[in-house]
Amino acid sequence: MYYLSICLISFIFLFICSITSFFCGLNFLMSDLTIFIEWEVLSLNSCSIVMTFLLDWMSLIFMSFVLLISSLVIYYSKEYMSEDVNINRFILLVLMFVFSMMLLIISPNLISILLGWDGLGLVSYCLVIYFQNVKSYGAGMLTALSNRIGDVALLMAIAWMLNYGSWNYVFYIELMKSDFEMMVIAGLVMLAAMTKSAQIPFSSWLPAAMAAPTPVSALVHSSTLVTAGIYLLIRFNMLLVDNIFGQILLLVSGLTMFMAGLGANFEFDLKKIIALSTLSQLGLMMSILAMGFPILAFFHLLTHALFKALLFMCAGAIIHNMKNFQDIRVMGGLSIQMPLTASCFNIANLALCGMPFLAGFYSKDLILEIVSLSYINMFSFFLFFFSTGLTVCYSFRLVYYSMTGDFNSSSFHPLNDESWVMLKGMFGLFIMAVIGGSMLSWLIFPTPHMICLPNSLKLLTLFVCILGGLFGYLISNVSFFFINKSLENYQFSQFSGSMWFMPMISVIGTIKFPLSAGMMIVKTADQGWSEYFGGQMIYYSLKKYSLYFQLMQNNNLKIYLLTFVLWFIVLLSLIFF
Repeated sequence: MYYLSICLISFIFLFICSITSFFCGLNFLMSDLTIFIEWEVLSLNSCSIVMTFLLDWMSLIFMSFVLLISSLVIYYSKEYMSEDVNINRFILLVLMFVFSMMLLIISPNLISILLGWDGLGLVSYCLVIYFQNVKSYGAGMLTALSNRIGDVALLMAIAWMLNYGSWNYVFYIELMKSDFEMMVIAGLVMLAAMTKSAQIPFSSWLPAAMAAPTPVSALVHSSTLVTAGIYLLIRFNMLLVDNIFGQILLLVSGLTMFMAGLGANFEFDLKKIIALSTLSQLGLMMSILAMGFPILAFFHLLTHALFKALLFMCAGAIIHNMKNFQDIRVMGGLSIQMPLTASCFNIANLALCGMPFLAGFYSKDLILEIVSLSYINMFSFFLFFFSTGLTVCYSFRLVYYSMTGDFNSSSFHPLNDESWVMLKGMFGLFIMAVIGGSMLSWLIFPTPHMICLPNSLKLLTLFVCILGGLFGYLISNVSFFFINKSLENYQFSQFSGSMWFMPMISVIGTIKFPLSAGMMIVKTADQGWSEYFGGQMIYYSLKKYSLYFQLMQNNNLKIYLLTFVLWFIVLLSLIFF
């Protein structure tokens, strides 16, 4: 059929581009090569608008990963979205999304970055509201308006860069760092990255964006939209070292990591648990970036993209088989009925937890060892390790609820592993989630670095993971407590489970207050005073005077007599006075 050919053509094209980009990236990495392509579109006094492309090992390898994940997601969508009448539109939207991300990755110019940045925002809105219902519209509006804050910050950074005569920020980063006034750009770029990567206080849009179809979630929340902010800050990383912005970012991202990990332990929606785990990992990337390790943040960005996309695709296969149920309490025993999907799901979960020799271990363990080695305060140290424990805790809780025990839904239920197209898409990422971490660690860090720690700190990561997993199992097994403890501590559960009340604050801050303030301004200004003293007043005045003159021009004897009397009075007053 026609739509199948579009899916297959897109898959083959993106997959070939991914392989090509990866080998080019390897070549650039080995030979330490960077290609800079410029095309001057417009010159205005001393400022020139230049379309620029920066091709180095970082942009090419990131592009190859984005293209690989998007190709497998499109192939996976062939079956997942097969019942959708508008699948052509869906595939085209996904391709537009990927194109916007490509533009953002290879741009060292703030103008072209803004094009990709806004393209991501616009297309993500279209994808979030894809299932057209009230909940999706609300989630789409929250996503779009939260991201607009970052877009405005980026526009202000572009305006501020007029001081330099060009928007190619790569040439000016050293100068910006030495010039205190120009650190404004660092603050604005950091604000833009915080909105796009959903750091506190902009976190609420990320779980809300789960209203999109699951293939979109697999693409958006692994390697594209949410990582755009991280990637931008990796490019601007020199502006964050040894100043107040880096310290603020470290605190905010640490709290985001902690808040998301805590919230996921109180959540029962399968996709929202995975979304909150994405938020937690974004906090981890941001915090290690704020400490001055951009390559390490980039390494975790790539490994996280692999297993998180796989996790979402497995969740999509489960939801598809459960006839669109997302509550993990109505699942159970899925490892018996869907063994292949359950295997992929568990491997992705273990990679997320940092299980040795899977993809997540190489980056996550390295990050935590660098944190142990670094000069860092006790509070940030606690956030790093406690959040890691929480990650393992909610992962084991998720596995306990969905994979083990008895099946809790209808007894007559068509659960199976026969969706071969979806499974093929998942197997591609399954292989990468196993070997991707070691492969990337050999490529990005060819020279071993000496990390010398005492045994207590060296084993702390492993200890925290084991403790988190054990605790996750115990809190899930309700019979262990005899009663549900979360109902006893209802206020704490409500606070933690609602992301520290951030969705309510965000809705008031980004939707309710601006819209009600706008309506008030329209009512009082546009339709109020300006209308009264403007258009309406002119209309009534002209109408009144035209009626008066029309009356005067009528051939009426009374008018003539009245006019004569008036003129006579005037004449007399002139003669006698």
